[in-house]
Amino acid sequence: MRCIALWRGINVGRAKRLAMADLSTLLTELGATQVRTLLNSGNAVFDVKRRLGAATLRRAVAERLGVDAAVIVKTADEWAAIAAAHGIAEADDPSRLLVAITSDAAALRAAADVEPQGEERLVVTPHAAYLWCAHGILESRAGQQLLQRLGDHGTTRNWATVQKL
Repeated sequence: MRCIALWRGINVGRAKRLAMADLSTLLTELGATQVRTLLNSGNAVFDVKRRLGAATLRRAVAERLGVDAAVIVKTADEWAAIAAAHGIAEADDPSRLLVAITSDAAALRAAADVEPQGEERLVVTPHAAYLWCAHGILESRAGQQLLQRLGDHGTTRNWATVQKL
C-alpha cells in the first residue's frame, strides 16, 4: 500500500529541524519501502504492507530523531481524492492555493469557519479544504486562521506540492 505522510512545521525557521535522509532511514527501519521525500519540509511517500499510523510515526520521529511534530498519513487513494479538482476557478497560480489536509472530519469542519477576505476563496470538500490566496499565502489572514483551526489535527501544503506528491 502506498502512503503519503506530512509532518507539520518541519524545517520552518530554526525549530523542528529534521534531515530528510534521517527521515527516510527511519521509515525504512519501520518497514517502509520505496521511500521518497519531497522538498525539505516533512513530506514522504512510501510503500508498506500495512499502514503505519500517525501516532506510530510521530512517536518514532520524536524518540529516534528528537523532533516532536504532528503528522498526517493518507493512503494513495485518499491522496488522489485530495489532489482532484478543487473547484476554484481563480486559482491560476499553484503557489497561491493552500490545501489543508486533516486527520479527522471535525478538523475539516472547523476549516469551514475560516473567513476569506477580498479576492480569496475557500472550498471545503469531504477530503480537504482549499484556500485561494489571491495575494499570496504569507499575506493571507484566512491562511493564518486555517492553520489555527487545524491545530495538531492538520497541516497545509500549496497546490504545487500536492500535485507533486
